[in-house]
Amino acid sequence: MLPEVCGWLRHRTSSAGDWQLQDLVAAKGQTTVSVVLPARDERETVGEIVGIIRRELDGLVDEIVVIDSRSSDDTALVAARAGAVVHAQDEILPQLKPLDGKGEALWKSLAVTSGDVLVFADADIRKFRASLIFGLLGPLLADPSVVYAKGCYDRPLDGAPTGGGRVTELVARPLINLHWPELAGFVQPLAGEYAGRRSALERVPFLTGYGVELGLLIDLLDLAGLDAFAQVDLGSREHAPQSTEALGGMASQIMLAAWSRLRRQGKIEGGHEPSDRLAQFRRAPDGHDVTVRDVGIGERPPMITMAS
Repeated sequence: MLPEVCGWLRHRTSSAGDWQLQDLVAAKGQTTVSVVLPARDERETVGEIVGIIRRELDGLVDEIVVIDSRSSDDTALVAARAGAVVHAQDEILPQLKPLDGKGEALWKSLAVTSGDVLVFADADIRKFRASLIFGLLGPLLADPSVVYAKGCYDRPLDGAPTGGGRVTELVARPLINLHWPELAGFVQPLAGEYAGRRSALERVPFLTGYGVELGLLIDLLDLAGLDAFAQVDLGSREHAPQSTEALGGMASQIMLAAWSRLRRQGKIEGGHEPSDRLAQFRRAPDGHDVTVRDVGIGERPPMITMAS
């Protein structure tokens, strides 16, 4: 690991327990805070998450916004009843052709929130704790030089305390260490819980698929530098595990995200265009059935350009 990364780890890593809620409310001053939950078919968890934030973080969080990403269940209704402001993803900036994926929901949230600081959290977290939100706010409210705080945590899997985050270990971490070693100190580079200043988030593009987290790390590193990043240990975080096939699609999108940034930074030459199709196989009575999925990703420009 690079010496500067080792120094950053010591200097910029904290734990949620280092930040006391009452101190953060006092440090907040005139800064406004928005919490954004992108959600698709998350009726089982989104209401509890919104309720905990409303009850326990009153005075710290100014607005809770759920971006409903084409849910087929009543996620939007459950979230609204719990007290969130709910926006349908495709109804935000309706003059634009809709795109797919988590990154699209996050990017569009910039257009319907007002906070100086935004906290993003996944809406499928089980056993949600308020510290998952206020822990991320600690570095940003305590130090104006920090523009982006990323969560890290243990990932339980099938009853074991660790073992989740397979795409991180098999795809994202190798790519980061190979091509962006300045980012090698992030324990969970694909974590869905992170916070950033609007002034920075509006100045970088957002990839529209599962590569959004990797893209933000790389682009914000270019914008602000490593010392403007912080990392917060949030303990443990549990959500429903995805199938191997679903993880394959996520991995493909992260690899495409890395390709796009390698090409943009001139680290590879563009003589080859990667395919956006993924063939996957399942055993069938007479052999194997093949399913071909579209894993292509899009990109939205910096939100600040939409006002011009």
